[in-house]
Amino acid sequence: MVNVWISVEGSTEERFTKTTLNDHFAPMGIFLHPVNMGGNITLQRVSDDLKKLAYRDGYVTTLYDFYGFKDKDPGESKASLEAKIKQSIDNPDISHKVFPYIQMYEFEGLLFSSPMAISNHIDAIIPSTNVLGWSKDILDHFDNDPEKINDSQETAPSRRLKKYTNYKKTIDGPNIAKEIGLFEIRQKCKAFNAWITLIESWT
Repeated sequence: MVNVWISVEGSTEERFTKTTLNDHFAPMGIFLHPVNMGGNITLQRVSDDLKKLAYRDGYVTTLYDFYGFKDKDPGESKASLEAKIKQSIDNPDISHKVFPYIQMYEFEGLLFSSPMAISNHIDAIIPSTNVLGWSKDILDHFDNDPEKINDSQETAPSRRLKKYTNYKKTIDGPNIAKEIGLFEIRQKCKAFNAWITLIESWT
């Protein structure tokens, strides 16, 4: 049995971990334990949290949105942010157990792996909006890569969903992800797939 402690940004990521991710990993003998940060993600808070978790049995990783970080430097990238988190765990006795992961650009991007699943779960708040067609158009615009969906903070995946649909983050997000399933999400989201593959290697 392998324990994996996941510091997650909020309730949406916590529920996603407890359902879709644990359904995948538990049969492998890998048990995920989400620890909810409750938002307001900063490097100092993350570092303090991960240091505590790393003293427990097993591995430690993260599931934070790129947008969720409050103190990113100008020009910050996914790789540089993950490196900063890793470097902040400066105790060699525990640092080898910590593997930071940042989701680009946020959890809701994963949902665009399946416009059909989005359409099955949420309705438009603007009557003329066809949720299925709208979702497909967004995915097509970003080269069929959900992890690229972003023009600005105002057009991040969750902002798009909230503007055009009755999307409820903590309920609809995990439900849509569960309907899509990890296989399809992994096919379209390369960075997310690499993270899942890493955890699978801990058996």
